[in-house]
Amino acid sequence: MINYDLSKIRAIIFDVDGVLSAETITLSLEGEPLRTVNIKDGYAIQLAVKLGLHVAIITGAATEAVRLRYERLGVQDIYMKCAVKIKTYEEFLNKYDLHDDEVMYMGDDIPDLEIMNRVGCPVCPKDACPEVQQRSVYVSHLKGGYGCGRDVIEQTLRAQGKWVMNAKAFGW
Repeated sequence: MINYDLSKIRAIIFDVDGVLSAETITLSLEGEPLRTVNIKDGYAIQLAVKLGLHVAIITGAATEAVRLRYERLGVQDIYMKCAVKIKTYEEFLNKYDLHDDEVMYMGDDIPDLEIMNRVGCPVCPKDACPEVQQRSVYVSHLKGGYGCGRDVIEQTLRAQGKWVMNAKAFGW
């Protein structure tokens, strides 16, 4: 269970590589990284969007497949090629008039720490690096790319009384 008042959460931000995709990436013949995705993460992300949570992607990745995947799930805030993620995070907060304590961030590695040190609810997958695990209020029992996104979204929506509580839960 996430040790945080999840009723406060208005936004959930995800890193991609190592969080919403597995930490191992296959390369195409052209050198393009091919990421995996988890279907249950996808269901939970689109449901969270439908139910009014601000879901965002902040990643250093720069592939069209990543943008298309999350855009098709209804995510409006997809920030790619983010070398310094904290700047993008601050823009996101301002865009929606959010406060740090209303945000959950799921990261897995050193580039995520600046944001994780700011948000109210920093969380990570089971296979995150030790520094990220130490900073997190919750370490999922699942690895990155294997449903950890669904895990934290489901806990948040349950705490808010929104998980599978209306017709929006059925269908895509």
